Amino acid sequence: MQQFLLGHSSNQEPRQLVKDCMEQVGQVPDSANFGFIYATYTLIPKLDIILDTLRRRTGITNWSGSVGLGVSATGQEYYDQPALTILLAEFPETTFRTLPVQTGDIDNFINSTGDWINNDDFYFGILHCDPGNMQVPSLISSLAQYVPNAFFVGGLSSSADVNVQVADNVVSGGISGVLFSSEVPVATGHTQGCTPFTSRHVITACERNIVIELDNRPALDVFKEDVGEVIARDLQRVAGYIFAGFPIPGSDTSDYIVRNLVGIDETNRLLGVGQLLTEGSEVMFCRRDGNTARQDMQRMLTDIKGRMSSSPRGAVYYSCTGRGRYQFGPDSEELKLIRDELGDLPLAGFFANGEIFHNRLYGYTGVLTVFC
Repeated sequence: MQQFLLGHSSNQEPRQLVKDCMEQVGQVPDSANFGFIYATYTLIPKLDIILDTLRRRTGITNWSGSVGLGVSATGQEYYDQPALTILLAEFPETTFRTLPVQTGDIDNFINSTGDWINNDDFYFGILHCDPGNMQVPSLISSLAQYVPNAFFVGGLSSSADVNVQVADNVVSGGISGVLFSSEVPVATGHTQGCTPFTSRHVITACERNIVIELDNRPALDVFKEDVGEVIARDLQRVAGYIFAGFPIPGSDTSDYIVRNLVGIDETNRLLGVGQLLTEGSEVMFCRRDGNTARQDMQRMLTDIKGRMSSSPRGAVYYSCTGRGRYQFGPDSEELKLIRDELGDLPLAGFFANGEIFHNRLYGYTGVLTVFC
Protein backbone atom coordinates (compact mmCIF):
# COMPACT_ATOMS: atom_id res chain seq x y z
CA MET A 1 0.00 0.00 0.00
CA GLN A 2 1.70 3.18 -1.16
CA GLN A 3 -0.80 6.03 -1.32
CA PHE A 4 -3.24 6.48 1.56
CA LEU A 5 -6.91 5.68 0.97
CA LEU A 6 -9.48 8.45 1.47
CA GLY A 7 -13.21 8.34 2.02
CA HIS A 8 -15.57 11.19 2.90
CA SER A 9 -19.30 11.81 2.91
CA SER A 10 -21.91 14.20 4.29
CA ASN A 11 -25.59 14.84 4.95
CA GLN A 12 -26.48 11.19 5.53
CA GLU A 13 -27.34 9.02 8.51
CA PRO A 14 -24.28 7.34 10.10
CA ARG A 15 -24.65 3.95 8.40
CA GLN A 16 -24.80 5.56 4.97
CA LEU A 17 -21.81 7.79 5.77
CA VAL A 18 -19.69 4.73 6.51
CA LYS A 19 -20.97 2.97 3.39
CA ASP A 20 -20.13 5.99 1.21
CA CYS A 21 -16.64 6.26 2.70
CA MET A 22 -15.91 2.58 2.22
CA GLU A 23 -17.10 2.66 -1.40
CA GLN A 24 -14.60 5.47 -2.08
CA VAL A 25 -11.82 3.64 -0.25
CA GLY A 26 -12.42 0.46 -2.22
CA GLN A 27 -10.64 -2.76 -1.38
CA VAL A 28 -8.66 -2.33 1.83
CA PRO A 29 -5.31 -4.16 1.56
CA ASP A 30 -4.24 -6.45 4.39
CA SER A 31 -1.23 -4.18 4.96
CA ALA A 32 -3.40 -1.19 6.00
CA ASN A 33 -2.98 -0.81 9.76
CA PHE A 34 -3.84 2.77 10.73
CA GLY A 35 -6.81 5.08 10.26
CA PHE A 36 -7.37 8.79 10.79
CA ILE A 37 -11.02 9.68 11.46
CA TYR A 38 -12.68 13.11 11.65
CA ALA A 39 -16.39 13.65 12.21
CA THR A 40 -18.63 16.66 12.69
CA TYR A 41 -19.85 16.99 16.27
CA THR A 42 -23.45 16.07 15.35
CA LEU A 43 -22.19 12.48 14.96
CA ILE A 44 -20.95 12.20 18.55
CA PRO A 45 -23.91 10.06 19.75
CA LYS A 46 -23.17 7.52 16.99
CA LEU A 47 -19.37 7.75 16.93
CA ASP A 48 -18.86 4.52 18.87
CA ILE A 49 -21.02 2.62 16.36
CA ILE A 50 -19.28 4.30 13.42
CA LEU A 51 -15.87 3.33 14.77
CA ASP A 52 -16.90 -0.26 15.48
CA THR A 53 -18.29 -0.57 11.94
CA LEU A 54 -15.08 0.81 10.44
CA ARG A 55 -13.01 -1.67 12.45
CA ARG A 56 -15.04 -4.55 11.08
CA ARG A 57 -15.05 -3.28 7.50
CA THR A 58 -11.34 -2.42 7.36
CA GLY A 59 -9.72 -4.82 9.82
CA ILE A 60 -7.85 -1.81 11.27
CA THR A 61 -7.68 -1.52 15.08
CA ASN A 62 -5.48 1.60 15.35
CA TRP A 63 -7.47 4.83 14.91
CA SER A 64 -6.84 8.46 15.80
CA GLY A 65 -9.00 11.52 15.27
CA SER A 66 -11.40 14.12 16.59
CA VAL A 67 -14.75 15.79 16.20
CA GLY A 68 -15.04 19.32 14.85
CA LEU A 69 -17.50 22.02 13.90
CA GLY A 70 -16.31 21.19 10.41
CA VAL A 71 -14.22 18.47 8.78
CA SER A 72 -12.20 18.44 5.59
CA ALA A 73 -11.03 16.18 2.78
CA THR A 74 -9.10 16.76 -0.44
CA GLY A 75 -10.50 20.02 -1.83
CA GLN A 76 -13.64 19.79 0.32
CA GLU A 77 -14.96 21.35 3.54
CA TYR A 78 -18.06 20.18 5.41
CA TYR A 79 -19.99 22.30 7.92
CA ASP A 80 -23.41 22.33 9.60
CA GLN A 81 -24.27 18.74 8.67
CA PRO A 82 -23.32 15.18 9.58
CA ALA A 83 -20.01 14.53 7.83
CA LEU A 84 -17.27 11.92 8.10
CA THR A 85 -13.74 11.73 6.70
CA ILE A 86 -11.45 8.70 7.00
CA LEU A 87 -7.87 8.24 5.80
CA LEU A 88 -6.35 4.75 5.83
CA ALA A 89 -2.60 4.22 5.90
CA GLU A 90 0.13 1.64 6.22
CA PHE A 91 3.10 2.11 8.56
CA PRO A 92 5.61 -0.48 9.73
CA GLU A 93 4.36 -1.73 13.10
CA THR A 94 7.61 -0.72 14.80
CA THR A 95 7.34 2.91 13.67
CA PHE A 96 4.26 4.14 15.52
CA ARG A 97 2.45 4.01 18.85
CA THR A 98 -1.02 5.31 19.56
CA LEU A 99 -1.26 7.64 22.55
CA PRO A 100 -4.13 6.70 24.89
CA VAL A 101 -5.95 9.67 26.38
CA GLN A 102 -3.78 11.44 28.98
CA THR A 103 -5.75 13.63 31.39
CA GLY A 104 -3.24 14.73 33.99
CA ASP A 105 -0.21 12.46 34.29
CA ILE A 106 1.76 10.96 31.41
CA ASP A 107 4.05 8.77 33.55
CA ASN A 108 2.23 5.51 32.82
CA PHE A 109 2.43 6.05 29.05
CA ILE A 110 6.12 6.98 29.20
CA ASN A 111 6.91 3.96 31.38
CA SER A 112 5.03 1.58 29.10
CA THR A 113 6.68 2.85 25.91
CA GLY A 114 10.07 3.84 27.29
CA ASP A 115 12.06 1.22 25.38
CA TRP A 116 10.43 2.20 22.10
CA ILE A 117 10.89 5.93 22.70
CA ASN A 118 14.54 5.56 23.68
CA ASN A 119 15.39 3.63 20.51
CA ASP A 120 15.18 6.72 18.29
CA ASP A 121 16.44 10.30 18.31
CA PHE A 122 13.38 11.94 16.72
CA TYR A 123 9.65 11.51 17.08
CA PHE A 124 6.83 13.22 15.24
CA GLY A 125 3.43 13.26 16.91
CA ILE A 126 -0.13 14.14 15.98
CA LEU A 127 -2.21 15.20 19.00
CA HIS A 128 -5.95 15.66 19.43
CA CYS A 129 -6.92 17.50 22.59
CA ASP A 130 -9.93 18.38 24.72
CA PRO A 131 -10.17 22.19 25.12
CA GLY A 132 -12.10 21.68 28.36
CA ASN A 133 -8.98 20.41 30.12
CA MET A 134 -6.98 23.43 31.26
CA GLN A 135 -3.89 21.23 31.65
CA VAL A 136 -3.63 20.56 27.90
CA PRO A 137 -0.73 23.02 27.32
CA SER A 138 1.24 21.57 30.23
CA LEU A 139 0.45 18.00 29.12
CA ILE A 140 1.86 18.77 25.68
CA SER A 141 4.97 20.31 27.25
CA SER A 142 5.44 17.35 29.59
CA LEU A 143 5.16 14.87 26.73
CA ALA A 144 7.67 16.89 24.70
CA GLN A 145 10.16 16.76 27.58
CA TYR A 146 10.07 12.96 27.68
CA VAL A 147 10.07 12.25 23.94
CA PRO A 148 13.47 12.87 22.26
CA ASN A 149 13.44 15.83 19.85
CA ALA A 150 9.65 15.75 19.81
CA PHE A 151 7.77 17.69 17.16
CA PHE A 152 4.02 17.68 17.79
CA VAL A 153 1.22 19.01 15.58
CA GLY A 154 -2.54 18.69 15.88
CA GLY A 155 -5.63 20.45 17.10
CA LEU A 156 -8.15 20.97 19.89
CA SER A 157 -11.59 19.48 19.29
CA SER A 158 -14.37 21.93 18.41
CA SER A 159 -18.01 21.28 19.13
CA ALA A 160 -21.31 22.89 20.02
CA ASP A 161 -21.71 20.04 22.51
CA VAL A 162 -19.18 17.85 24.31
CA ASN A 163 -15.68 17.38 22.89
CA VAL A 164 -14.45 13.90 22.09
CA GLN A 165 -11.46 12.39 20.33
CA VAL A 166 -10.59 8.96 18.97
CA ALA A 167 -7.60 7.02 20.32
CA ASP A 168 -8.44 3.48 19.18
CA ASN A 169 -11.70 4.15 21.08
CA VAL A 170 -13.87 7.22 21.64
CA VAL A 171 -12.25 9.21 24.48
CA SER A 172 -12.38 12.67 26.08
CA GLY A 173 -10.85 14.81 28.78
CA GLY A 174 -7.21 15.17 27.76
CA ILE A 175 -4.71 14.66 24.95
CA SER A 176 -4.47 11.63 22.68
CA GLY A 177 -3.00 10.83 19.28
CA VAL A 178 -0.16 8.93 17.67
CA LEU A 179 3.65 9.08 17.76
CA PHE A 180 5.83 8.22 14.76
CA SER A 181 9.52 7.38 14.75
CA SER A 182 12.08 8.93 12.42
CA GLU A 183 11.43 6.09 9.95
CA VAL A 184 8.16 7.80 8.94
CA PRO A 185 9.18 10.80 6.79
CA VAL A 186 6.97 13.88 6.93
CA ALA A 187 7.02 17.48 5.75
CA THR A 188 5.02 19.84 7.94
CA GLY A 189 4.36 23.56 8.18
CA HIS A 190 1.91 26.13 9.47
CA THR A 191 0.26 29.28 8.18
CA GLN A 192 -1.19 32.06 10.30
CA GLY A 193 -2.57 34.35 7.63
CA CYS A 194 -1.54 37.50 9.49
CA THR A 195 0.78 40.37 8.57
CA PRO A 196 2.47 42.43 11.31
CA PHE A 197 2.04 46.19 10.98
CA THR A 198 5.42 47.31 12.28
CA SER A 199 8.20 46.27 14.62
CA ARG A 200 7.87 44.68 18.01
CA HIS A 201 7.08 46.58 21.19
CA VAL A 202 8.18 45.85 24.75
CA ILE A 203 5.45 45.51 27.37
CA THR A 204 6.70 47.87 30.07
CA ALA A 205 3.61 47.74 32.31
CA CYS A 206 0.78 45.21 32.51
CA GLU A 207 -1.66 43.53 34.85
CA ARG A 208 -2.78 39.99 34.06
CA ASN A 209 -4.05 40.31 30.46
CA ILE A 210 -4.20 44.13 30.40
CA VAL A 211 -1.48 46.02 28.52
CA ILE A 212 -0.90 49.30 30.36
CA GLU A 213 2.27 50.56 28.67
CA LEU A 214 4.26 49.70 25.56
CA ASP A 215 7.77 51.12 25.25
CA ASN A 216 7.01 53.23 28.36
CA ARG A 217 4.05 54.89 26.64
CA PRO A 218 0.27 54.37 27.03
CA ALA A 219 -0.58 51.12 25.24
CA LEU A 220 -3.51 52.49 23.23
CA ASP A 221 -1.42 55.39 21.90
CA VAL A 222 1.17 52.98 20.49
CA PHE A 223 -1.58 50.75 19.11
CA LYS A 224 -3.26 53.62 17.24
CA GLU A 225 0.02 54.67 15.66
CA ASP A 226 0.63 51.12 14.44
CA VAL A 227 -2.78 50.45 12.91
CA GLY A 228 -3.07 53.80 11.16
CA GLU A 229 -5.43 56.74 11.17
CA VAL A 230 -8.41 55.10 9.49
CA ILE A 231 -8.74 52.31 12.08
CA ALA A 232 -7.66 54.56 14.96
CA ARG A 233 -10.63 56.86 14.23
CA ASP A 234 -13.09 53.95 14.31
CA LEU A 235 -11.92 51.30 16.78
CA GLN A 236 -15.03 49.21 16.10
CA ARG A 237 -13.23 48.06 12.95
CA VAL A 238 -10.63 46.29 15.07
CA ALA A 239 -12.78 43.23 15.89
CA GLY A 240 -11.85 40.23 13.75
CA TYR A 241 -9.27 42.23 11.80
CA ILE A 242 -6.53 43.33 14.21
CA PHE A 243 -4.79 40.89 16.56
CA ALA A 244 -1.89 40.78 19.01
CA GLY A 245 1.12 38.72 17.98
CA PHE A 246 3.56 37.43 20.61
CA PRO A 247 7.00 36.55 19.17
CA ILE A 248 8.38 33.16 20.21
CA PRO A 249 11.75 33.65 21.93
CA GLY A 250 14.59 31.96 20.10
CA SER A 251 12.61 31.27 16.94
CA ASP A 252 14.82 31.33 13.86
CA THR A 253 11.78 31.94 11.61
CA SER A 254 10.37 35.04 13.35
CA ASP A 255 7.43 32.92 14.45
CA TYR A 256 4.73 34.33 16.70
CA ILE A 257 1.51 33.29 18.42
CA VAL A 258 -1.65 35.21 17.58
CA ARG A 259 -4.13 36.15 20.28
CA ASN A 260 -7.40 38.13 20.27
CA LEU A 261 -7.76 41.71 21.36
CA VAL A 262 -10.52 41.35 23.95
CA GLY A 263 -11.04 44.96 25.03
CA ILE A 264 -10.07 48.60 24.54
CA ASP A 265 -10.30 51.22 27.30
CA GLU A 266 -10.13 54.59 25.53
CA THR A 267 -10.40 56.58 28.76
CA ASN A 268 -7.37 54.97 30.40
CA ARG A 269 -5.68 54.08 27.11
CA LEU A 270 -5.44 50.34 27.87
CA LEU A 271 -5.64 47.17 25.78
CA GLY A 272 -6.96 43.76 26.81
CA VAL A 273 -5.57 40.66 25.07
CA GLY A 274 -6.38 36.96 25.22
CA GLN A 275 -3.24 35.96 27.09
CA LEU A 276 -1.64 36.46 30.50
CA LEU A 277 1.22 38.94 30.19
CA THR A 278 4.63 39.53 31.72
CA GLU A 279 6.57 42.78 31.76
CA GLY A 280 9.56 42.76 29.45
CA SER A 281 7.95 40.44 26.88
CA GLU A 282 7.28 41.62 23.35
CA VAL A 283 4.14 42.13 21.29
CA MET A 284 3.33 43.32 17.78
CA PHE A 285 0.01 44.07 16.14
CA CYS A 286 -1.15 42.18 13.07
CA ARG A 287 -3.90 42.43 10.51
CA ARG A 288 -5.72 39.37 9.25
CA ASP A 289 -7.81 39.19 6.09
CA GLY A 290 -8.41 36.97 3.08
CA ASN A 291 -5.52 38.36 1.03
CA THR A 292 -2.89 37.92 3.73
CA ALA A 293 -4.27 34.44 4.48
CA ARG A 294 -3.93 33.34 0.84
CA GLN A 295 -0.43 34.76 0.54
CA ASP A 296 0.76 33.00 3.67
CA MET A 297 -0.96 29.75 2.66
CA GLN A 298 0.93 29.83 -0.64
CA ARG A 299 4.18 30.45 1.22
CA MET A 300 3.58 27.40 3.42
CA LEU A 301 2.64 25.14 0.50
CA THR A 302 5.68 26.17 -1.53
CA ASP A 303 7.91 25.55 1.46
CA ILE A 304 6.45 22.09 2.15
CA LYS A 305 6.74 21.05 -1.51
CA GLY A 306 10.40 22.01 -1.43
CA ARG A 307 11.02 19.80 1.62
CA MET A 308 9.27 16.63 0.47
CA SER A 309 11.76 13.78 0.48
CA SER A 310 9.72 11.67 -1.97
CA SER A 311 6.31 11.47 -3.61
CA PRO A 312 3.59 12.31 -1.07
CA ARG A 313 1.35 9.48 0.17
CA GLY A 314 -1.25 11.39 2.15
CA ALA A 315 -1.79 14.43 4.37
CA VAL A 316 -3.63 15.73 7.42
CA TYR A 317 -4.68 19.36 7.86
CA TYR A 318 -5.88 21.16 10.97
CA SER A 319 -7.32 24.63 10.51
CA CYS A 320 -8.87 27.12 12.91
CA THR A 321 -12.66 27.40 13.01
CA GLY A 322 -12.15 31.11 12.24
CA ARG A 323 -10.49 30.30 8.91
CA GLY A 324 -12.18 28.19 6.24
CA ARG A 325 -15.46 29.68 5.06
CA TYR A 326 -15.03 32.82 7.16
CA GLN A 327 -11.65 33.85 5.81
CA PHE A 328 -11.31 32.17 2.43
CA GLY A 329 -14.88 31.88 1.19
CA PRO A 330 -17.88 29.52 1.32
CA ASP A 331 -16.96 27.11 -1.48
CA SER A 332 -14.21 25.06 0.25
CA GLU A 333 -11.67 27.58 -0.98
CA GLU A 334 -9.10 26.95 1.76
CA LEU A 335 -8.92 23.24 0.98
CA LYS A 336 -8.98 23.91 -2.76
CA LEU A 337 -5.83 26.02 -2.38
CA ILE A 338 -4.06 22.97 -0.95
CA ARG A 339 -5.39 20.71 -3.70
CA ASP A 340 -4.39 23.16 -6.41
CA GLU A 341 -0.81 23.12 -5.15
CA LEU A 342 -0.40 19.49 -4.10
CA GLY A 343 -2.83 17.80 -6.50
CA ASP A 344 -5.39 15.16 -5.55
CA LEU A 345 -3.38 14.02 -2.57
CA PRO A 346 -5.52 12.03 -0.09
CA LEU A 347 -6.09 14.48 2.77
CA ALA A 348 -8.22 14.50 5.93
CA GLY A 349 -8.63 16.94 8.78
CA PHE A 350 -10.92 19.11 10.87
CA PHE A 351 -11.55 22.69 11.96
CA ALA A 352 -10.11 23.08 15.43
CA ASN A 353 -10.59 25.19 18.54
CA GLY A 354 -6.84 25.79 18.69
CA GLU A 355 -3.97 24.36 16.66
CA ILE A 356 -0.71 22.72 17.68
CA PHE A 357 2.58 23.22 15.86
CA HIS A 358 6.04 22.38 17.18
CA ASN A 359 4.63 21.65 20.64
CA ARG A 360 2.91 25.04 21.00
CA LEU A 361 -0.74 26.01 21.00
CA TYR A 362 -1.74 28.52 18.33
CA GLY A 363 -4.91 30.23 17.14
CA TYR A 364 -6.12 31.27 13.66
CA THR A 365 -3.63 28.83 12.19
CA GLY A 366 -3.56 26.11 9.54
CA VAL A 367 -1.21 23.16 10.17
CA LEU A 368 -0.44 20.83 7.24
CA THR A 369 1.50 17.58 7.47
CA VAL A 370 2.38 15.52 4.38
CA PHE A 371 3.50 11.91 4.71
CA CYS A 372 6.15 11.09 2.12
